[in-house]
Amino acid sequence: MELWNFLLRGSYPEPVVDPLRDSTLWHASYTRTYLERDVRLVRQIGDLTQFQNFLRALAARCGQLLNLSELARDLGLAVNTARAWLSVLEASLQVIILRPYFANVGKRLVKTPKVYFVDTGTLCYLAGLRDAEHAAAGPMGGALFENAVVMEITKILLNRGEEPHIYFWRTSAGSEVDIVVEMRGRLIPIEVKLSATPRASMADSINTFRRDFGRKAAKGYLVHPGDIRLPVTPDVLALPFAEF
Repeated sequence: MELWNFLLRGSYPEPVVDPLRDSTLWHASYTRTYLERDVRLVRQIGDLTQFQNFLRALAARCGQLLNLSELARDLGLAVNTARAWLSVLEASLQVIILRPYFANVGKRLVKTPKVYFVDTGTLCYLAGLRDAEHAAAGPMGGALFENAVVMEITKILLNRGEEPHIYFWRTSAGSEVDIVVEMRGRLIPIEVKLSATPRASMADSINTFRRDFGRKAAKGYLVHPGDIRLPVTPDVLALPFAEF
């Protein structure tokens, strides 16, 4: 459960430095002071309850295709309002948005994106996750773990002084790769799996991706929460999250 306790607490300095600090109370305070006060002032958001509901609905959709029109309709918001609120959260580094990878850059901008939270502790708080068992075994376990992997990749690239170019890949036939990192003209496909025992079949989408993109596709990775590091196919390496 060590991994899931880490994801629940998040990566902000205060909860990390002081393990005895109640992380739920800390994130509640953070949400009130930053997300609800400062962000509201930037956008002159008048209805606090609507904005709180927007944050929670966004957290519940973490890692999913984000249909803003549907989200706005469910919350009784104008689509332009939801879009503006999301843009503020992205600009203030509360969320990052992954767009689908297309060779045509224009298509990336208009297709349905996915949203992830910069801090997993904030995500857990907004999603109502309060204990490690619930986080690991609940319906958001996969999305939470995927969020953590996306953010670790982002941090690694930023710490190297590189601008992250991170996408996901999805076909009309149903093939999907969770993360695609574009780096030095190559595309690195990465799948995220909750199982601690990686198998060759888990690399099927990566193998499809590599066939479709040919020489532009680099070898892929299968990231999991266990401690096994091994090639599951000749071109896909299973990598423990702990090695990030």
